[in-house]
Amino acid sequence: MSRKLILYISMSLDGFIATPDDSLEFLNPFMIDSEDYGYSEFTSTVDTYLVGRKTYDVVCTLTGGTFPPAEQFQCYVLSKSRSGSENGITYYNGNLNELIDQLKNSSGKHIYCDGGGHLVRELLEIDAIDEFIITVLPILLGKGKRLFPGADSGLLSLHAHEPKKYGNGLIQLRYSCENR
Repeated sequence: MSRKLILYISMSLDGFIATPDDSLEFLNPFMIDSEDYGYSEFTSTVDTYLVGRKTYDVVCTLTGGTFPPAEQFQCYVLSKSRSGSENGITYYNGNLNELIDQLKNSSGKHIYCDGGGHLVRELLEIDAIDEFIITVLPILLGKGKRLFPGADSGLLSLHAHEPKKYGNGLIQLRYSCENR
C-alpha cells in the first residue's frame, strides 16, 4: 500500500487559516495544555511533512527562528526562491507532482501537509490529497488567508467520517477520497 498524503490543519468557521497579516493568534484561546486534539495520535502515523514557504516563514517567526517539525519529520518546504537543505529542511522548487509521486511510492509512514492555502490549492489541482483532517474553530475571522483559495480541481468526491467534537466548541472533520 502506498503512503497517503493527509492535510491536517485548523481553520475558522468561515474558512480562514490565518489573518490577512499571517497572524495565528486567533488559535491561542484554543490551546489547552491538557488537550492536543488528536495531534499526537495523528503524528504517530506520519514521518514526512510538507509545508509552503510562506507558512514555514510564519512558523519560524513565531518560534524565534526554529522550525519544530524538523525535529520530528523529514521536512519539505515548497519554495520558488530557495533550494538545498539546512537544519533538517529540504527546500523543493521542482515539479510538485514528481515530488508527491516519489514520496507516495517510497517506504515509510504517511505524509503530513500543514498548508498553506496556496500549497493546498496546488495539491488539489494535481489530485494529491488522500485525506483531509480539518479542525474547525468556533470563530469567524471575516477576512484572512483562506484554506481553499480558488482551487481549480474539479469535482472531488469525499467520504465523511464521524466528526470529533470537543468541549470548547472545536469540531474535527475527517474526509477521505472515495476513489482511494
